[in-house]
Amino acid sequence: MDVDGTVLREARALVPVLYQLGRVMRLQGVDEAGLGQLPPSELEVLRYVLETPGVSVSTLARDLGLHASNVSATVRALMARGLIRREPDPSDRRAVRLHPTVDAAHGSARIEDSWARIFAAALDDLTDEQRTAVASAAPALGALAERLRTRRAAERG
Repeated sequence: MDVDGTVLREARALVPVLYQLGRVMRLQGVDEAGLGQLPPSELEVLRYVLETPGVSVSTLARDLGLHASNVSATVRALMARGLIRREPDPSDRRAVRLHPTVDAAHGSARIEDSWARIFAAALDDLTDEQRTAVASAAPALGALAERLRTRRAAERG
């Protein structure tokens, strides 16, 4: 993968900022939503199941780049919290499909609302120019996230 030096410098400046932003949002939003300590791995699996109801554990592990045993442990923890349920696959009774519970949907909505409120409070502290820059970057960041997802999927085959 040969990348232009300017693009590589831009990426090196952006990656730590995006990582820090994501980490801060994840750590703050879950507590404020009243879900207690939901570890990042559980939050990631829960969000995937919410976005892809009926996913299998193996597909979930592959798509998130995790070991199936780790995903299974995370799924068990989420089931114990009442956030995910397992159902037999209608076409293969030996396989199971993961579905979010109503509590997961409500909890996710509370997390998203909490994140929006935390983010809005921080945005409110920025200058008008900084807020405009952040808002105008949203479509490009969304495209970047999609590109990263498709590259990763292509690399995994």
